[in-house]
Amino acid sequence: MDDQQKLVKDCLRNNAIAQKRLYDLFSGDMLGICYRYTKSMNDAEEVLQQGFIKVFRNLHQFKMQGELGAWIRRIMVNTAINYLKRKPRYQLDLSFEDNNLHPVTSGDTDVMLNVKDLLNLVRQLPPGFQTIFNLHAVEGYTHVEIGKMLGINEGTSRSQYARARALLISWLEMHSVNEKKGSYGR
Repeated sequence: MDDQQKLVKDCLRNNAIAQKRLYDLFSGDMLGICYRYTKSMNDAEEVLQQGFIKVFRNLHQFKMQGELGAWIRRIMVNTAINYLKRKPRYQLDLSFEDNNLHPVTSGDTDVMLNVKDLLNLVRQLPPGFQTIFNLHAVEGYTHVEIGKMLGINEGTSRSQYARARALLISWLEMHSVNEKKGSYGR
């Protein structure tokens, strides 16, 4: 029997050691996912706890056919989205309306950023853009799936993703220009 299958079965028997092991095994990666959708570590930790409550409450629904981590990841993403919808401070910013953004020039940006810097840029997006960008570019959901998850139409998801991407590109271009200016002064 697979280790994860045994772990799930032990968790379903309410074995506290197995439950802690499952939490320890996945909580680090899942916290990163929760943090991508929220604006603070406190909010991410709250989403993580809510998500793991759902994981343990619904573990009997895991079919033992797919990857346990992928199943938990989906729960965390859905929990994060529900959290954003419920919290007043996110509801004001979780807008999927057309906003005026600065036009972006076409072409590739030649910038070397580390992953942490790029993730920080994504976190600076308005929450609506950030959510759709994460769902599509990072999690791999289609715009149809995103529309269903967020209660918006597919076209709005596509538009918001394009705007988020455009905003990120413009920030990357500004970063590139600032870096070039800085290197000339050396």
